[in-house]
Amino acid sequence: MSYADYLRLNPQDQVAIACRDLEPGRPLENSICQDLIPAGHKVALATIASGESVRRYGQIIGVASRAIGPGQHVHVHNLAMGEHDRDYRFGDEYVPTQSDPGVTFSGIVRPDGRVATRNYLGVLSSVNCSATVVRAIADTFTYRPELLAEFPNIDGVVGLTHGTGCAMSDGIGLRLLRRTIAGYARHVNFAGVLLIGLGCESNQIRSLLKAENLEESDRLRTFTIQESGGTAKTIKMGMDLIKEMAVSADRIARAPVSAKHLVLALQCGGSDGYSGVTANPALGMAVDRLVRAGGTAILSETPEIYGAEHLLVRRAATREVAEKLVERIRWWEEYTARNDATMDNNPSPGNKAGGLTTILEKSLGAAAKGGSTGLMQVYEYAEQVKTAGLVFMDTPGYDPVSATGQVAGGANLICFTTGRGSAFGAKPAPSIKLSSNSKTYLRQVEDIDINCGEILDGTASLPDTGEKIFRKILAVASGEKTKSEEQGYGQNEFVPWIIGATM
Repeated sequence: MSYADYLRLNPQDQVAIACRDLEPGRPLENSICQDLIPAGHKVALATIASGESVRRYGQIIGVASRAIGPGQHVHVHNLAMGEHDRDYRFGDEYVPTQSDPGVTFSGIVRPDGRVATRNYLGVLSSVNCSATVVRAIADTFTYRPELLAEFPNIDGVVGLTHGTGCAMSDGIGLRLLRRTIAGYARHVNFAGVLLIGLGCESNQIRSLLKAENLEESDRLRTFTIQESGGTAKTIKMGMDLIKEMAVSADRIARAPVSAKHLVLALQCGGSDGYSGVTANPALGMAVDRLVRAGGTAILSETPEIYGAEHLLVRRAATREVAEKLVERIRWWEEYTARNDATMDNNPSPGNKAGGLTTILEKSLGAAAKGGSTGLMQVYEYAEQVKTAGLVFMDTPGYDPVSATGQVAGGANLICFTTGRGSAFGAKPAPSIKLSSNSKTYLRQVEDIDINCGEILDGTASLPDTGEKIFRKILAVASGEKTKSEEQGYGQNEFVPWIIGATM
């Protein structure tokens, strides 16, 4: 990586990444640019024969669909998926993590000993039919802050709704929905929760509580519109209960606690050709710091580690953990096939405009968010995460659905990298946004917390940026607001994974 205008990431790579638009005639290592190479896109540094594997990061990102000459643009017109056998080598590269205890943040200790990063009251719907009353209750407190003025330690009232809950068979879809709602109902960042239904839906509240080992208490109250006497009465009941819960919810204080209580969800959206060069590996370094401090990081988005999963499998702590991840990959291959799709139905149009060509290339960059420590466990969607260290949760690649599963699993903080730009939040967990390039950061400075593009600009190093992210994680966990919180994001991004038949 010795050329300021472009980067060759590994000596095995036949391509480099343009750091700026490269005009035809611009000198390269042993040739000149033959085409205009947009910033973030790939340029060939050597002759690549038709059918030859193409490498970036030292890994295969596809095969040349036609002959490519030195200096030519390498993208969708001449690079395709092709066959890509992976050498899994289960657990061969696992190394126990060196402990670095003593890192602390200012957290909220709950009566049961769990530690929160925020102090919200939540209103959840069991079914789409109760969404209107749920939002009406939450919005009243949002738009009339004076109603909670005497409770300064409460961060707000969050209303989370969804578009399902009825016309569902008693199968995987209903199980996932119940697991997701239950994860939010017990989430440490909620001091109290109301769960509201219509009354006749498939997702009966009593059945949900039984299936998920939840019980009503002063912290969890449930009722339905049909039992309450209609919309207006339900809204009034909900508002009265929120005011009642606010009294005990306000009785908190932050105190120094170990960073082992942090559960960090890792996300990337609107990725570009720089995401795997700056923001994702910098976040990976912050993740390594968190894991050494005893904390937990959740890597997810299974379709977006496809083709890079062998790198995670090699770091698995046990053969069982490695095989769990491979099993989820196989499930996705079957799932997409029976829905007339393929795993390479990705990157998105925005990703491709930013320079990413195949899912293999995107996945190799996305997996860098997970840092370098051992993979300690693999979880299914919205399962409660109970293992410290780097873990994987099986989720779709669609950010709101993926993050919803992670938060349901217990994530009390999120780091979200973006190259093209993104607007995102995930209440009750605060979301830190990281930009892969300075242009996007400056364009969306009101939404993005840290500019990792400084690495590309030469004004910051990768390790220093990783440390900056880690310090930001601790500060936000201690109460510092993120830009997405300041902009009010976080309620509309609650999107449970809808899978199975709608009846």
